[in-house]
Amino acid sequence: MAGIIEIDDLSKQYGSGTKALSNVSMSIEEGEIVALLGPNGAGKTTLISIICGLVVPTGGTVRVGGHDIRRDWRAARRLIGLVPQEIALEPFEKVINCVRFTRGLYGQPPDDAYIEQVLRSLALWDKRNAVTKELSGGMKRRVLIAKALSHRPKVLFLDEPTAGVDVALRREMWQVVEQLRRDGVTIILTTHYLEEAEEMADRIGVIDKGQLLLIKPKAELMGEFGRKHLTIELDVPLAAIPADLAGRGLTLTQGGRAVTYDYDTRAARTGIARLLGDLAAQGITVRDVSTKQSSLEEVFMSLIADRKAEDAA
Repeated sequence: MAGIIEIDDLSKQYGSGTKALSNVSMSIEEGEIVALLGPNGAGKTTLISIICGLVVPTGGTVRVGGHDIRRDWRAARRLIGLVPQEIALEPFEKVINCVRFTRGLYGQPPDDAYIEQVLRSLALWDKRNAVTKELSGGMKRRVLIAKALSHRPKVLFLDEPTAGVDVALRREMWQVVEQLRRDGVTIILTTHYLEEAEEMADRIGVIDKGQLLLIKPKAELMGEFGRKHLTIELDVPLAAIPADLAGRGLTLTQGGRAVTYDYDTRAARTGIARLLGDLAAQGITVRDVSTKQSSLEEVFMSLIADRKAEDAA
C-alpha cells in the first residue's frame, strides 16, 4: 500500500551549482509522525519546500495522496498544511481573519465553527480579535499553525515550529500535535530540539549535505546505533584502575567512587558479567549498578561525525 507521501529520487541543484538534495527517496504512511534531523543547510527545508510546491525540483517525483505535485498540483496542495520557520503575518489583521483568509485561499467555503475549534485547540480563541502585531512570538507561531490547519489538511509540515517558544508553550503545542496525530493527520517536522523528536516521532530521518542518510523507526534507530553507559558505584574509592583491568575501557569517576563502562547494545556479549566478576576477584566491592541509554542527540551526533570521517577519508 502506497504511503500518503511518496518521494522517488528527488534532487535539487541551483543555478550556482549548489546541490541542495541528491536522490532522496522515502515513503511516509498516513497518520505517522516523522522527524527530519540534520545540521543547518542539510536540505531539510528544501525538501519540505519542494513537497509543498514552493521550490521546483531538478529531478525525481513526489506524490501526495497519489497526486503528483507538478502534474496535479492543485489536488496535492489541498492535502498539505505548512508551518514555516519564518513568522510572516499581516501585522494589522485580526487573528481570526488571518485564519479565515487562508482557508479561502484553498477554495474552502466559510466554516466559522471549524475555525473556532482550531483556535480553541491552540489557546487562541481569547485572542481572536487581537491584531497579530500585539501577539508574543509564541502566540504568533500558534497563529501560523492555525492558518496551516484552516483547510483541514491530511498532511502537516512543521518547519522548526517551536523555535523561540518558551518551555510551557512548547509542551502545549506538542499536546496539540499529539491530538492531530490521533485525528489521523500525518505530521512531518524538522526540529533542533532533539528531545522533542525522541519523544514524539514514530520514525526519524537524518539528512546531511542533501542526502538522506537513513530513515528508521525510532526504537530501531536507538537500538542499532545507541550505546549504554554502565555506572558501577564502589564501596571504597579507588586511586586508579587496577592494572589487571586496564585496556577494558573503564573510567574512574566521582573521585574514584565509581567506574563507568560503555558497551554496544547490539553485541552478543556485553562483557558486564565478566567485568563484575573481575572486580570481585580484585577484592573491589560493588555498592550499586545503573545503566543509561544513549540519547537521540548522541546518536545523531555520532551519525554526523561518521559522515564527516567518511568524507575526509
